[in-house]
Amino acid sequence: MEIFGHEKLKVYQSSLQFVDFVYQHTKDLPKSNNIIDQINRASNSIPLNIAEGNGKLTPKDKARFFDIARGSAFECASCLDVMLIRTMLDESAVLQGKMILHEIVSMLVGLIKSVSTRVHDGDLEYSVGSLDI
Repeated sequence: MEIFGHEKLKVYQSSLQFVDFVYQHTKDLPKSNNIIDQINRASNSIPLNIAEGNGKLTPKDKARFFDIARGSAFECASCLDVMLIRTMLDESAVLQGKMILHEIVSMLVGLIKSVSTRVHDGDLEYSVGSLDI
């Protein structure tokens, strides 16, 4: 059931998918590990900031919250790298998570551009594992 505008956004739905991904991959890991806490907080931050940004009235405010969500997505990608190095996740899980994050970041960049008048550097290419995207 969609009641609020942000619930209709594909980026919001994808961010919830990533929150579930994180939960499914961390629910059996020790909660005392700081990287687990960090990725949970950062992943939750993505949909929360999308919702808050979508509810703002001015383009500048919207862009600010969408940019915060984007930063949280990059933070999650870094957490996945740390979890790989610590052998908490395997490469296929990290790649799966980063693919979801890549989609989220791409959509957030589009939202930021659509509500912002600031100058952009153009489209950046991101690399996920051995895949160039």
